[in-house]
Amino acid sequence: MKVAKTIDDIRRLVADARVGGAGLVGLVPTMGALHEGHFSLIDAAAGECDFVVVSIFVNPTQFAPNEDYRSYPRPVKNDLSGCESHGVGAVFAPSAGEMYPDGFAAAVSVSGLTETMEGNCRLGHFGGVCTVVAKLFNIVGPDVAYFGAKDYQQAAVIRKMVADLDMPLRIAVCPTVREADGLAMSSRNAYLDDDERTQSPVLYESLQLAERLIREGERNAASVIESVRSLLADNAPLGKADYVAIVDPDNLAAVEEIKGDVVVALAVKFPSARLIDNMRVDVPKANR
Repeated sequence: MKVAKTIDDIRRLVADARVGGAGLVGLVPTMGALHEGHFSLIDAAAGECDFVVVSIFVNPTQFAPNEDYRSYPRPVKNDLSGCESHGVGAVFAPSAGEMYPDGFAAAVSVSGLTETMEGNCRLGHFGGVCTVVAKLFNIVGPDVAYFGAKDYQQAAVIRKMVADLDMPLRIAVCPTVREADGLAMSSRNAYLDDDERTQSPVLYESLQLAERLIREGERNAASVIESVRSLLADNAPLGKADYVAIVDPDNLAAVEEIKGDVVVALAVKFPSARLIDNMRVDVPKANR
């Protein structure tokens, strides 16, 4: 496995791989602090592609001033060891200066999908995400890029960006990987203290409640949301729900009456960490 810290170096490694016979090149964009969720993406890429690139870059432009950019975990040695053990061909680990040199003034944005949920709570977040991901696509030139379903809105935004800008690659979205108690794996889970960690599985329990209510015939989204908020308040008193939303899976528009498939998404802010999760609920046509 090779480690590239400059744009020229990673481009050269990818070019050499293609010359050497690599058909498909896969990219797994990450901010490091890799866990089993990330490794599931890497394994999916390795199973489909001939050469896998993992980017490790804590992107400053997607953090608000009051967020955890400086404290975000950066266990570089462990990340590199994990990548090597999962068959990664190259790691791209640039500095902020390499990605955003002096005078950098460009930006990529996607309207519509970014004004709700995370976009409403984290102003400017998706502009930073789209810009850095577009840069990574241009730098690495992958055939397929892999993202996790835990960040459902992010995946939808990236897919829209790729489609609208005619970027020549496919976006693969892989299932959320969970701890034994249902908590979605996230690098930020390490921030949780013991009490917060004990309460955190209620996020998934709340999604399961929403799924059960919808499958049992509840069609009023506000009623489902109220039930979810009540469960969160009762079982995670240390957390505050930033939002609980029921949205259309494609355009992320809020749903009032559940007539078809939906995504239930939520964000809960604990004193030590802000956690997100979601679940797609497919409603059988006979029950719509």
